[in-house]
Amino acid sequence: MENQQEVKQFGMMDKIGYMFGDFGNDFTFILSSAFMLKFYTDVMGIAPGVVGTLMMAARFIDAFTDVTMGQIVDRSKPTKDGKFKPWIKRMCGPVAIASFMIYQSGLANMSYGFKVVWMTVTYILWGSIFYTAVNIPYGSMVSAVSSDPKERAELSTWRTIGATLAGLVIGAGTPIVAFVVVDGNTVLSGPRMTAIAGVFAVGAIICYILCFKLVWERVPIEANNERLDVSNLLKSLVTNRALLGIIAASILLLLAQLGMQGIAGYVFPNFYGSAQAQSLSSLTSSIAMLVICAPLAVKLSARYGKKELSVVSCLVGAAVYLLCLLLRPENAYVYVVFFTLAFVGLGFFNMVIWAMITDVIDDAEIQNGVREDGTIYSVYSFARKIGQALSSGLVGWLLSMIGYSQATAFDPEVTRRIFNMSCIVPSVGLAAVALSLMFIYPLNKKRVEDNSEELERMRMG
Repeated sequence: MENQQEVKQFGMMDKIGYMFGDFGNDFTFILSSAFMLKFYTDVMGIAPGVVGTLMMAARFIDAFTDVTMGQIVDRSKPTKDGKFKPWIKRMCGPVAIASFMIYQSGLANMSYGFKVVWMTVTYILWGSIFYTAVNIPYGSMVSAVSSDPKERAELSTWRTIGATLAGLVIGAGTPIVAFVVVDGNTVLSGPRMTAIAGVFAVGAIICYILCFKLVWERVPIEANNERLDVSNLLKSLVTNRALLGIIAASILLLLAQLGMQGIAGYVFPNFYGSAQAQSLSSLTSSIAMLVICAPLAVKLSARYGKKELSVVSCLVGAAVYLLCLLLRPENAYVYVVFFTLAFVGLGFFNMVIWAMITDVIDDAEIQNGVREDGTIYSVYSFARKIGQALSSGLVGWLLSMIGYSQATAFDPEVTRRIFNMSCIVPSVGLAAVALSLMFIYPLNKKRVEDNSEELERMRMG
């Protein structure tokens, strides 16, 4: 590993490669968060409450798979390719195939029970098994790529750029291709969704391989062979205020962001009758992230602090959606403007959030004297999946509560309630993110800088 460090220093290839890693992740993740609920309610004919409940229930399996994968990563020995990268290469094929199997519209005429079982099994295989086996080592890899806080923040930014580009491709491209007009209504085409899922599966594999080839692990992180003590782990979680704070903020962020994306699949085609506006909202929000958030996130977080930047940006996003609810724009493209502005608000937090979890890992090492990248990241990843599951469950339950079904999809009263949901869910979620960062998460700019200096002294000594 030391020879690797002499051969290749941290640079642009690492950042581009790390970007492709999350691009690969989100070829399947964003497709699931934005279109799976819509696919199973409108194409497969399953009640939204059932879909949401099953998606949420499936995530509790992650309580075992995430922590188990974190332990496997922590205990694995570095190879010639590094400690974390080999897992990306091994698991990229299975995660892509499992994602494709979720969207099989040819099964739409099977029995209701068969379709529920198919959805549950394929979703668990994709999210709880294979996605975990890629995402845990991918996220933990930051510590091995660089020990410099600024470079880690750059990796976090480039990771979010990758997710934004994936969102641009999936969010802007999918509605144009997947929706068709039938009897004057804009509806989702099952066969087209199956084909799209296949194309995105191939794209995910290509992106993962590029990540494997371009990123260089240069910071030695040896295998941690200590047995997992569950009681100590739970005690550490309860007493680790930084981890609790970032977990709370992340869950709430996902409720807001995935709620926005999930409800977009209903508010645009059902309330506004415009798949084109849904596509445009993904396009403009992605461009805004790349043009506004990406260039400024590292600079602003270096000057003011990652926590401080995130609090302000999330409060701005909450205010934008509150204003949208009050004004109730009748034009779909005016709604797109509100959607884009709010996305910029949550975008700054998204740009630095992965660097923040590395700050949490550093803080835990100083407090406990043990470096546990994989275990802490796996716990954090599990918490994110709870947020993903809750967002899916929340949208599904709310749709059931307002009376949404295949028969009432275009009822004026139901669509009016969909619009209200589309504003209230992200507004409340983003405000709650800001409050959790303000009152729970303790790693302000000064403490992060002090921790970095302390770790440098520890490693030199």
